[in-house]
Amino acid sequence: MTDRIRLDGKVALVTGAAGVIGRATLELLARRGARIVAVDRDQQALAQAVATLPASAQPLSLTADVTDEDQVASYVRTALERCGRIDVFYNNAGIEGDITPIVRTSLDAFRRVLDVNVVGVFLGMKHVLPIMMQQGAGSIINTASIAGLIGSSDIVAYTASKHAVIGMTKTAALECGDSGVRVNCVCPGMIDSRMLSAIVEGRNPGPTPVPNDRVVERIPMRRLGTAAEVASVVAFLASDESGYVSGSAYTVDGGRIAS
Repeated sequence: MTDRIRLDGKVALVTGAAGVIGRATLELLARRGARIVAVDRDQQALAQAVATLPASAQPLSLTADVTDEDQVASYVRTALERCGRIDVFYNNAGIEGDITPIVRTSLDAFRRVLDVNVVGVFLGMKHVLPIMMQQGAGSIINTASIAGLIGSSDIVAYTASKHAVIGMTKTAALECGDSGVRVNCVCPGMIDSRMLSAIVEGRNPGPTPVPNDRVVERIPMRRLGTAAEVASVVAFLASDESGYVSGSAYTVDGGRIAS
């Protein structure tokens, strides 16, 4: 019997590949048999992210800014030219932006987050979807957040952007529903990462770090999530095991929004 969770022979394109979730996902997709195309704007961090991948992943590193349409078109075109197809697109690049109340958030700062988190996701889908639809198969996974499902104080731009990602995911799933292409998103909660640390510190300025038990007190599982746990859900959505799943938002949050 074929192992439907395997990704042997598939090409996986991952943006935001140098971040903690991006790196964990690269590693898992590679272990599952995928050929890896890794995209990030930080060339040095990207090189470190792919350095430990197995040779079987035939990793291709591409430096690009996801907010620039010419650069997005270029990384997609290069992936197609070098690999012949794109089977999985993990549309993951994102930033948290300033940690501040709405009334102190500058318009430039607000727009910067939307540019990366919304425009970047839109451009990725715009250029990858035609390839997958022509193939008659493919899986797109966007990174949203539980901040796209609930309100979150002091991160208005991030919250708005992740609500938008969920909406774009559902729209894309409707538009390509009969093409063989599936579009879903993951909604991480409080994941042990640089981004979470930045948000916690921004909300609690001062010389004394916030105790871990205060950070996790509203999480039913009483711990932070790991990047590997997010990667596991991404890998499921990338695989044939999720063949009848599209237009969905998968929370990876230890039960946070159920509480």
